[in-house]
Amino acid sequence: MYYIRDNKKRRIEMGVNLKGKSFLTLLDLTSDEIRYLLDISKQVKVERRAGTPTSRFAGKTLAIVFEKRSTRTRTAFETAFGEEGGHAVFLSKDDIHLGVKEDLKDTARVLGRMFDAIAFRGFKQETVETLAAWSGVPVYNGLTDLYHPTQILADFLTIEESLGSLKGRKLVFVGDSRNNMANSLMIGSAKMGLHFVACGPKSLHTDTAIVDKCREIARTSGATIEVTEDIDLAVKNADAIYTDVWASMGEEAKLQERIALLKPFQVNRELMERTGRSDTIFLHCLPAVKGNEVTEEVFESPASRVFEEAENRKHTIKAVMIATLL
Repeated sequence: MYYIRDNKKRRIEMGVNLKGKSFLTLLDLTSDEIRYLLDISKQVKVERRAGTPTSRFAGKTLAIVFEKRSTRTRTAFETAFGEEGGHAVFLSKDDIHLGVKEDLKDTARVLGRMFDAIAFRGFKQETVETLAAWSGVPVYNGLTDLYHPTQILADFLTIEESLGSLKGRKLVFVGDSRNNMANSLMIGSAKMGLHFVACGPKSLHTDTAIVDKCREIARTSGATIEVTEDIDLAVKNADAIYTDVWASMGEEAKLQERIALLKPFQVNRELMERTGRSDTIFLHCLPAVKGNEVTEEVFESPASRVFEEAENRKHTIKAVMIATLL
């Protein structure tokens, strides 16, 4: 493998150059750029499994700025950066002025002079975009209410590892399909030529502007984008079934309402059997509320790839930082 060792050569061959760029949404990336990141992810995963020592980020610093708590995103950024010899500093909303008593543009400019890159996880997409516009360093979106692009790279790496390819695979998201995961999965699928289906109650369907944009992209990539309430139609012949929590962070007050609305869309053994296949895999970005969006039986079944996904967060995040910093 030579994606990193001959990084400049690889960028020229693929017409890809992400150095110095931010990673805010998959809408900003071409299919070749996404493929480039997945290829780097595979290499760094092999290196990590083999115990190969690397120090690509030696002398570099990363600010990890989080408004929302996290297990996988925080540990993925910290371990990915640390394994390469870099120094990461975690900053919660209680540690710094993040739009409070200081203009966010000013905070961004200060962080940009202190750090080589910034990872952000929070609520508004506008916040991460402001950090990217004013800091002068690469900024990585670790989740906003609108998008979760680093998760999609991990999901796609997991699908490739399990099924061998992405293009043409039928990926079905079941549940609240207007959340950041459904948005990002739809965009990623449109870019990479998957058959993506968002299935849930009509009141929780993906925003039409995102659907229209993804269908426009799909005309070039060969992807298929569907939105439906029909569970049988959605899951038939699915390669992968994906779900997420029924109430995202900040929506806890709506949980009982969501349970009543989404119970028919629970991923359980019956739903998995309705695919008509025995090799369909199950995916979830975690954390999972077992008994709500997915049953314990499916979560712990041989079809489940959730912990492969969780590990792949680190490898794909490392790939993004390698591509943008080196």
